[in-house]
Amino acid sequence: MDTAATAGGQRAGDVRDVKKVAFASFIGTTIEWYDFFLYGTAAALVFGDLFFPKAEPAIGTLAAFGTYAVGFAARPLGGIVFGHYGDRVGRKTMLVLALLIMGTATFLIGLLPTYNSVGILAPVLLVALRFMQGIGVGGEWGGAVLMSVEHAPEGKRGFFGSWPQMGVPAGLALSTTVFAIVRGLTDDATFSAWAWRVPFLLSIVLVVVGLVIRLKLMESPIFQKVQETDTASRKPIVDVVKEQPRDVLTAMGMRVAENGIFYVYTVFFLAYGEDTLKVSEETMLIGVIIVALIGLFTIPIYGRLSDRVGRKPLYMAGAIASLLMCFPAFLLADTKSAILIWLAMVVGVNVGHDLMYGPQGAYFAELFGTRHRYSGASLGYQLASVFAGGFAPLIAAALLTAGGGEPWLVACYMAVMAIITIVATAFARETYRDRIDEDVSIAPSRRFERETVREAQPVR
Repeated sequence: MDTAATAGGQRAGDVRDVKKVAFASFIGTTIEWYDFFLYGTAAALVFGDLFFPKAEPAIGTLAAFGTYAVGFAARPLGGIVFGHYGDRVGRKTMLVLALLIMGTATFLIGLLPTYNSVGILAPVLLVALRFMQGIGVGGEWGGAVLMSVEHAPEGKRGFFGSWPQMGVPAGLALSTTVFAIVRGLTDDATFSAWAWRVPFLLSIVLVVVGLVIRLKLMESPIFQKVQETDTASRKPIVDVVKEQPRDVLTAMGMRVAENGIFYVYTVFFLAYGEDTLKVSEETMLIGVIIVALIGLFTIPIYGRLSDRVGRKPLYMAGAIASLLMCFPAFLLADTKSAILIWLAMVVGVNVGHDLMYGPQGAYFAELFGTRHRYSGASLGYQLASVFAGGFAPLIAAALLTAGGGEPWLVACYMAVMAIITIVATAFARETYRDRIDEDVSIAPSRRFERETVREAQPVR
């Protein structure tokens, strides 16, 4: 292998390897998000009837979104557990385990009996499997992003860190497309009887593909340095909260609008269009597919741009764009014009959301030291998911009901989330010129103390 050093301190061979790692991370996260988003689509369109059939339509939708939110409630737990072992054992092992948990849960959802078959046991099992999905995706993000960012050469972390982020639109497009195809090929009775299970059962094929790819990955070189120097943290979650509380809180605040508003557009909008506006289900699903496909291009473009101009300016621009779009999005949707509905979704997601999400992988990874980077990035990312993304469709549906079917309370809710993110981003520090390979990462005084102890030990 060529040993010529790059500007980032990596070898040329390692620079070539990062492309393989980034692609593998993209494939893995695509599969994870296919599973996670598939549930969201089903919750918006069919789970209310299948698992809560005795409730009024609006209440059934609320109940389905409630089970949807359970997955987000589990994500911080997944982030904490996987973050701890990811900082102790390694990134690769945790990624394989996360994929197994997510794939198993999704496949089993496809085998679940409905309420008409087993009564209350059906939604109970649905909630349990959704919780498992949350654990899996909670551990996935941090590992996938860190593998790409920690392999990346200096000056390209934003671009390579955006590859795992691309798994979100890819998974969203794939899940929505598969769902739409199955829906289009069957009548209502057939779809409700068994065809809705097909997209969930297909997940097992994707999981096998993902495992084959991930098992071939090399461990992060920066984490290997931590292992070689015996500087891994014994309590990474405790350490990151003690040493970098501001960065954890900042990351949480920066996630609020990016995460919450995204799920308003991609989940709540489906139910709003079909139930309130009486727009066809096909129109709304096509809108989600459009924004997902565009995201495959905008996310890496914004990630690469952040390597040139910085993470913070792009993130702030995305938060401001999200704020400005809150009310116009519903004005466009209420026209019931398919083109204008799609326009609202494209501007809201591919401009507002993607400007934040493109640089986010590198940004959050750069905020934390190597010894607790998995824990810190996962904690900031996943905790906000509970308060933002997980409950966003549920809160939006409740606000729509409270507003008598008018969406303006939902728009106000979106505006509040955007303002929180704008404030948090204003307090965030810029990181795109920082070196992350220098931090193995313990304070000099503690390193000296540890080295002194080693020297005092007898040679065996």
